[in-house]
Formats: sequence, structure tokens, C-alpha cells
Amino acid sequence: MPKMTRKADLAHKICATCGRPFAWRRKWAKVWAEVRYCSDRCRAAKGGKKA
Repeated sequence: MPKMTRKADLAHKICATCGRPFAWRRKWAKVWAEVRYCSDRCRAAKGGKKA
């Protein structure tokens, strides 16, 4: 059985819209270099106010 990876050990980025940190997700594995937003809500509000 493979060792479990802690969430704290995953790669992190800062959301371009809200400025909050977010962690790597398996569904983003192939496109992690292009991911800029933490959620669909932030992606829809591109370039809006920073909270």
C-alpha cells in the first residue's frame, strides 16, 4: 500500500482573484501549470476586486 501524502505536503498556489492559497488536486494533475483560480466562482469573476 502506498504512503499517504499529507495535504500540507502538496503544491500550493495563490488564487489570482481572491488571493487565497489553494492546494494541488488530482483533477488538475495534467494542467497544474495553467491553473490560476481556486474555484469556478473565482474564474467567473476574473480580474475582480481582491477581498
